[in-house]
Amino acid sequence: MHDHIMIRDVPKEERPRERLIRDGAESLSNTELLAIVLRMGSKHESVLQLSQRIMCHFEGLAYLKNASVQELQKVKGVGQAKAVQILASLELGRRMFQEKNNERYTIRSPEDGANYVMEDMRFLTQEHFVCVYLNTKNQVLHRKTIFIGSLNASIVHPREVFKEAFRRSAASLICFHNHPSGDPAPSQEDIVVTKRLVECGKMIGIDVLDHIIIGDKRFISLKEKGIF
Repeated sequence: MHDHIMIRDVPKEERPRERLIRDGAESLSNTELLAIVLRMGSKHESVLQLSQRIMCHFEGLAYLKNASVQELQKVKGVGQAKAVQILASLELGRRMFQEKNNERYTIRSPEDGANYVMEDMRFLTQEHFVCVYLNTKNQVLHRKTIFIGSLNASIVHPREVFKEAFRRSAASLICFHNHPSGDPAPSQEDIVVTKRLVECGKMIGIDVLDHIIIGDKRFISLKEKGIF
């Protein structure tokens, strides 16, 4: 006999599936939602215990959302089928979030801009330089990752930034990039890149409204800092 509490030992009305039906998905913890996705544990471990171990292994959703099939399979009890189930559910959530954001989101302030990208960008382990293109009403037309890597004036070419603006007939754009350290303080290179893009925008009539640096639940607007 082992000491594990199996899902069948939990009163039926308190099991995740039953609670979701009764109280709604928002009432469940991340571990309980994952248990529903996985459906089954093993003969030695309940699905709730397996879900808890997965969450502990990846320190919650922070690293789980970027895990690969191979990384998931390193957790005892997670085979290829379970790994695929987890990644498919995470991708659905990511796409639904993106669709919601793309419903003509309006950016009127640095806070609006940061909120638009924060959940997607704050966990990234590499720097991503992203541009969001706006119409005359400051509504989002399109979002594009221009490049991935350390910010460098010789790499962030204005041609790549403004080419998409012309394609989308954008009136203006906002630049974003993340600092994987979590500290959004701008570097000298960040400032150089920003000034270069702002000047190019003035010449061709497409305003660069801001360059927002994303940290971990923190951001800095170079416009508000008076950089340009």
